[in-house]
Amino acid sequence: MNAALKRLEAISRSYGGADAFAEPETVRIAEALLFSSATPMNAVALAGRLPADTDIAAVIADLTRLYAGRGVNLVRVAGGWAFRTAQDLAFTLGEEAPPAQKLSRAAMEVLAIVAYHQPTTRADIEEIRGVAASKGTLDTLIETGWVRLRGRRRAPGRPITYGTTPAFLAHFGLDAITDLPGLEELKGLGFLEGRIPGDLAMPIPSDGLALMADEDPLEADLDSMTPYGPDE
Repeated sequence: MNAALKRLEAISRSYGGADAFAEPETVRIAEALLFSSATPMNAVALAGRLPADTDIAAVIADLTRLYAGRGVNLVRVAGGWAFRTAQDLAFTLGEEAPPAQKLSRAAMEVLAIVAYHQPTTRADIEEIRGVAASKGTLDTLIETGWVRLRGRRRAPGRPITYGTTPAFLAHFGLDAITDLPGLEELKGLGFLEGRIPGDLAMPIPSDGLALMADEDPLEADLDSMTPYGPDE
């Protein structure tokens, strides 16, 4: 039994006891909703489509149990739930899968910086990378739907701040931005080599919709702006 199922069952027990199960018809409705949805559905979205007083945790736990070991599994991603091909069967769909979008090394580096350091500005990205960030690189990441314009930093020039999107979480199979691998995980995966400074720490990113204390809203006439704004 995976950790997600254990967590769901713990939540379910807190609502209705150790053997809490949802109504079969409610589970069927939720199954249809999740199957037909093009994006992950969260608890609020499900509750709005299911009978009143539905125990969402019990419904999800039932569906997770039902699809455990099947060709598709119910997984938690981007703050919601969605059906995904079982990981051990992904190879069977290789020919049918659309070609993976290839990003340049520079784009991957910029994406990683935005993900870990958001909200961040173009100047922040250039300082971390040590080289200039081309306009095309950020444009590409915005076009993929993985990076968004957040607001404007309360600093000279009022530079635009960037952050990741729910589509970024869904593409990389993350439930929340805090699921990004930490320092020890990155070292174990071989992404950090050589001597690492003892005081090196991973930042705690925030991809919430609310602006930070040092951010102002974007101007209303975004259509007339470039992704960098007139001052970038």
